[in-house]
Amino acid sequence: MGAFDQQLGGLQSKYVEAAGIRTHYIEAGRGEPVILVHGGGPGADGYGNWQGCLAGFSERFRTIAVDMVGFGRSGKPDQATFEYSQQDRNHHLTAFIEALGLQKVSLVGNSMGGCTALGVCMQRPQLVNKLVLMGSAGIKTSEVPKALGPLMAYDGTEPAMRKVIAALTNSDFRVDEAMLRYRLELSNQPDAHKALGAAMAWVKARHGLYYEEDEIRRVKTPTLVIAGKDDPIVTPAMNYEFLRLLDNSWGYFIPHSGHWVMVEHPQEFVAVTSRFLQQ
Repeated sequence: MGAFDQQLGGLQSKYVEAAGIRTHYIEAGRGEPVILVHGGGPGADGYGNWQGCLAGFSERFRTIAVDMVGFGRSGKPDQATFEYSQQDRNHHLTAFIEALGLQKVSLVGNSMGGCTALGVCMQRPQLVNKLVLMGSAGIKTSEVPKALGPLMAYDGTEPAMRKVIAALTNSDFRVDEAMLRYRLELSNQPDAHKALGAAMAWVKARHGLYYEEDEIRRVKTPTLVIAGKDDPIVTPAMNYEFLRLLDNSWGYFIPHSGHWVMVEHPQEFVAVTSRFLQQ
């Protein structure tokens, strides 16, 4: 058993082939399947981003935390032949659901992961029971938020990782040193920096990570929009825009929280999300 497996405790670390990509995921619990999709920051993965929520969700659901393509322990295709576009992530997540043989799932996505979960609802709505967008990308803005600067400029060093975490959390958040070391090590795995650079370059070239309004309007999946009131990346105004465009949507805002609601307020996030998913 490796160091990572020992760290997981009772959680299961698994792999499956999805869209030709060896895809890593963490699984725990029984019941209706819920897939947690992490954001796109350096060192992001299913375990690190959702570790504070996995125990709570697994009490009620079959909980699956996937590593998106290019992140964590999932495959990192050569950027010479793989664009790392949003369409690529949408396709990979859809293929992952099918590879697990799941006919209907609920998706919980943060930031880039929310944008990806939303993309699955656009392309394959029959696969998704309910959707939770937490600090989700997807709304078009006039410019890339300045708070994304530390993510775009990340160079693999510890000071740079501290700046990333500070940008994603509220001003009173105290950094968990073990979390910082975990993300730092993961971000410096072979090809991880190249994959992240390719993904961020695609976002920068397109001036953001978004869908057109008409694309979002077509989504009829019951959706919970949950967000930190102090999120500088996906602002309250952007979350209200999701509520305006998505007919079947509810909103929940958490005070004293930045972009990482699931890390800053895991118990409240699990409680609110679980209630929505069980309704």
